[in-house]
Amino acid sequence: MWQNPEANRAQFEATLEREWAKAPADLVVLPEMFTTGFSMDLTHVDALNEAGLSTTSRWMLDLARKHDAAIVGSVGVRDVAGEASNRMWMATPEGELHVYDKRHLFTLAGEHRAYRPGIERVEATWRGWNILFQVCYDLRFPAFARNNGSTPYDLALYVANWPEPRREAWRTLLQARAIENQCFVVGVNRSGTDANGHHYAGDSVIVDHAGHLLADAGGKGQPAALRATLDAADMQAFRKKLPFLEDADRFGLR
Repeated sequence: MWQNPEANRAQFEATLEREWAKAPADLVVLPEMFTTGFSMDLTHVDALNEAGLSTTSRWMLDLARKHDAAIVGSVGVRDVAGEASNRMWMATPEGELHVYDKRHLFTLAGEHRAYRPGIERVEATWRGWNILFQVCYDLRFPAFARNNGSTPYDLALYVANWPEPRREAWRTLLQARAIENQCFVVGVNRSGTDANGHHYAGDSVIVDHAGHLLADAGGKGQPAALRATLDAADMQAFRKKLPFLEDADRFGLR
């Protein structure tokens, strides 16, 4: 629901409860700006306290502890100084809150006028998985996601509000990021039509390290819940058989 954080949190919580009743999961990924839609109106974003917490981050931490799963998604936030960011959080059942601020702001929609860009690429390790955090427009910049660190990441998470007219780019680039980085990729996109009249087909996908689709919501424009089991041993065997990452260019990231 457009610019209605309370209603959106309630709707997502109800959906997650239904899904957990079917089977547990280790990781749950929600779309970009899942509490408001892709809004530049800062009156509806989360207000952070001095500790960097907000209503939504505490809600995510509570869900993570309740279900023993990590919860990931992005929201618009405003700090105590009034500076706003498109912030991606991963809340863990251990009480950790990993933070990534969207680096590539979507200038075509004026996102850069409402929010400040992030500076650092962020990876986190949880339950033995090295995880990269990315938000929507980041997907168009492969150098930023290049898997050329001393410890390669295993999983890239992309949360998005990616409109239907460019859905083929979304799907193709997600598979490309998986292939070139020999990692699993989860791309979670919103669906439906927002208050600006932009339509979103959905097209959330889970991709393996060879670019194969493990789960695909398709472009139906309706909410969907995807599931897949990621096999780390299979990925490592694939990397050993085809050690492409060892030949990657070693450029620094900014």
